[in-house]
Amino acid sequence: MAGLMSRASTVVKAKMSKLLDRAEDPAETLDYSYEKQLELLQNVKRGIADVVTAKKRLELQETQLQQSIVKLESQAREALAAGREDLARQALERKSGLQQQLQSLDQQAQQLEQQQEKLVASEKALSAKVEAFRTQKETIKAQYSAAEAQVKIGEAATGIGEQMADTGLAIQRAKDKTEQMQARASAIQTELDRELGALASKNQVDDELAKMKSELGPGDKQKELQQ
Repeated sequence: MAGLMSRASTVVKAKMSKLLDRAEDPAETLDYSYEKQLELLQNVKRGIADVVTAKKRLELQETQLQQSIVKLESQAREALAAGREDLARQALERKSGLQQQLQSLDQQAQQLEQQQEKLVASEKALSAKVEAFRTQKETIKAQYSAAEAQVKIGEAATGIGEQMADTGLAIQRAKDKTEQMQARASAIQTELDRELGALASKNQVDDELAKMKSELGPGDKQKELQQ
């Protein structure tokens, strides 16, 4: 049973693949793939922009920390000069804490720099691939359009050939019917000529008989009767 279901599934998949292949437009498929690659490229560019923004934010924080460190060091010196060692110690302790924060920010900035370099390299490589795909896509689309046009021309030529064959048969049938009609018309004309000829001959005999009667006259007719 499992084997039968597996074979049935394979058959269904094969039929679906054929249907999809017939319905699939290569131009649309290529354009869709190109759009997806552009989206990926845009995501990489946005990632680079986000990293740059984060770096600038860190740089601003580092600048503020550096200013605070300089200020605390100055305050510690002033406090120590005034005999306030306790205040000087507090200022230096705060300075030490800020220096640790600055060191952490430096590490984060270095990580962001490395991440940016990787993203930029990826963006360049992806841009080159996308451009190569775009060129190949347009070439394939042009080739497909040309092949499609050739198929349509071939199909049209085949259709014309079939139509010409049908036309030839129609012409032959028309010729046959015309010849039959001409033969029938000739036969009718021959019969008509024969009847007209017979009628003309009869009329000629009647005319000659009437002429002869007129030449003989009434007396001749009586003599003929007495005899």
